Amino acid sequence: MKMLFNILLFFSFACLYADEDVPHYRFYPRTPITDYSSAELNFYSVKDLYGEFSNFALFPITVNGISWPSSEHYYQAQKFLDPDLQEKVRAAGSPYLAAQIGRDPNLPIREDWNGVKNEVMLVALHAKFGQYEVLRALLLSTKKCTIYEHTKNDCYWADCGDRSGKNILGKQLMQIRQEISESIDTLFFTRL
Repeated sequence: MKMLFNILLFFSFACLYADEDVPHYRFYPRTPITDYSSAELNFYSVKDLYGEFSNFALFPITVNGISWPSSEHYYQAQKFLDPDLQEKVRAAGSPYLAAQIGRDPNLPIREDWNGVKNEVMLVALHAKFGQYEVLRALLLSTKKCTIYEHTKNDCYWADCGDRSGKNILGKQLMQIRQEISESIDTLFFTRL
């Protein structure tokens, strides 16, 4: 059942956004889709190669019928149970501003946040990579390399800049890459 869900997720939303309608490509360069041959891939800034993998990349997503300007907007909004605070994050003018609101220590973050934040990120990433063919192709082009969000600014989602961090975002991207690959294989072999 989970495999069927993944197949539907990855392919049913494939045409939600045409590549030319993606705000990210109006401001930042497109990473060429080529066979990636290195053992490791670093990404961080939306301005650099593979910046599309960043949660600050401007790829709007739809989750449960609600449109979010970026996966960062969605992720930060889920820190709150108050619908008004969620809407404040959703309406933020940039992923950076959404992150600032979500990190505001004066706002009441949900008590179970540490227990659910990884799953919330996976929902955001499934939506992002499920709704953009260009992102699926880019992620698959990385083959089996190890993906790192490479920055000293974060030791949980990223690698701490020296590979000592948990790199949870990189691990989740590799998980999604595997799910996409398995979904494609399943579709291919069921058609034989």
